[in-house]
Amino acid sequence: MPLNIIRRINNLFNSRKARKTFLKFRFPVILILFILILPLLEKQWYLPGLIVSVSGELIQLWCFATIKTKKRLTTGGPYMFVRNPMYLGRFFLFLGILMMTGNPWIILVYLIVYYFYMTNRVKREESQLKEIFGRDYRTYCSDVHPYLPTVNRYFNAKNLFKFDGESFAQNHGTRNMTALGACYVLLYVFTFIWPI
Repeated sequence: MPLNIIRRINNLFNSRKARKTFLKFRFPVILILFILILPLLEKQWYLPGLIVSVSGELIQLWCFATIKTKKRLTTGGPYMFVRNPMYLGRFFLFLGILMMTGNPWIILVYLIVYYFYMTNRVKREESQLKEIFGRDYRTYCSDVHPYLPTVNRYFNAKNLFKFDGESFAQNHGTRNMTALGACYVLLYVFTFIWPI
């Protein structure tokens, strides 16, 4: 029975129709969820949540400045240590915001949903990357773990913090920083100045 439920959840996360619908409505859904957590914010959880969320955002920005999506195999920056650093960054970004509520049930639901989102999306993306980059990507996969950072043969200190402005712009890094900065300000306001 549990395996059947897990299979159905995976099928939902891999459904082209469901993904297309979510992509179409993702901004209103995220906005509604953001509004729903505002009355749940706890002062003592703001700073720990902010630290976790900003750490996730910094990982994402590092990825934005490094990756050349489907144009060349990216093995520098955070991709030296882990194959999917952007999803890890995004995980911590949202986890930190939800930590601000201090509610373990919200965090548990998030952990479950994000697990299914990340593992299914990564499987789809990695199969595409194997087709695009072939043996180079398979070699990269054999040396670099998908989720747990490790030091491996791809480590090169010169490629650690290269900033590619074109990649950063193509990945909407500035827009991402601005939107998230505005979210942090609103979270601060509704936590300390005008609590609901």
